[in-house]
Amino acid sequence: MDHDELSPFQRLVTIMGQLRAPEGGCPWDRQQSLASLRPYVLEEAYEVVQALDRGDYANLCEELGDLLLQIVFQAQIAQESGAFDIDDVCNGIADKLIRRHPHVFFNDHEQVKVDDAAGVVVNWEKIKAAEKGKTEPSILDSIPAALPALMRAYKLQERAARVGFDWPDVRGALVKVDEEMGEFRELIPDDHLEAPEKSDRASADQRLTEEFGDLLFALVNVSRYLGIDPEVALLGTARKFAWRFAQIEEGARKEGRKMEEMTLEEMDRYWDAAKAKKG
Repeated sequence: MDHDELSPFQRLVTIMGQLRAPEGGCPWDRQQSLASLRPYVLEEAYEVVQALDRGDYANLCEELGDLLLQIVFQAQIAQESGAFDIDDVCNGIADKLIRRHPHVFFNDHEQVKVDDAAGVVVNWEKIKAAEKGKTEPSILDSIPAALPALMRAYKLQERAARVGFDWPDVRGALVKVDEEMGEFRELIPDDHLEAPEKSDRASADQRLTEEFGDLLFALVNVSRYLGIDPEVALLGTARKFAWRFAQIEEGARKEGRKMEEMTLEEMDRYWDAAKAKKG
């Protein structure tokens, strides 16, 4: 088949089918299953987010392609088992978009008007609940349990706030952070306050773990009030840490030393220099 005669999307679907073909296909592609591809779906989604954060459109185009490949790959495997195919995927989401936007796609007998984006969200959730046959659904049901913890915490709080379960302003959220920090500090055993040898670090008990989770949850709530995406904020800090730490490693290499041989004060000097250089 001449791929050039196909639309770009159909060309991709056709290539994926050839890669999975029993004869003449790719051994690695044929070996994959829906479950084995799960890590790649997550990885490609995060790489899309990273490209978005950087504002790198060329990289974003590439990463969106990689993510689309995972969707087509999953659909191809499902088609082989007779579950569904890529057309079912496309038609399913197209139908859903029409169904959940009655203010755009309406007929003469049923007109739904919304005044703003918030109204669209409210109407979307009502239609979604009706589709699932729930008369009194939990507004938290549709938040995926598999989301990264920070993202899920943010969405849970955001959803609860829609029905008024929220602080009047950010000051209440900040007070809660102080409260949770106090409870967390009280639970830290005295023998954990000193820096132990790495081999002596024991796993925290359940109560301490729970209180630390409460503290993180409270901080996420503050981020929500201030319009900060906690996932993006922490990823940015992690990237900053990795870059500064690499400067320490580079400094050690230039000195011909191993980092294990350096004192904390010596490493801090490289850290501070990196901080001053790039922030």
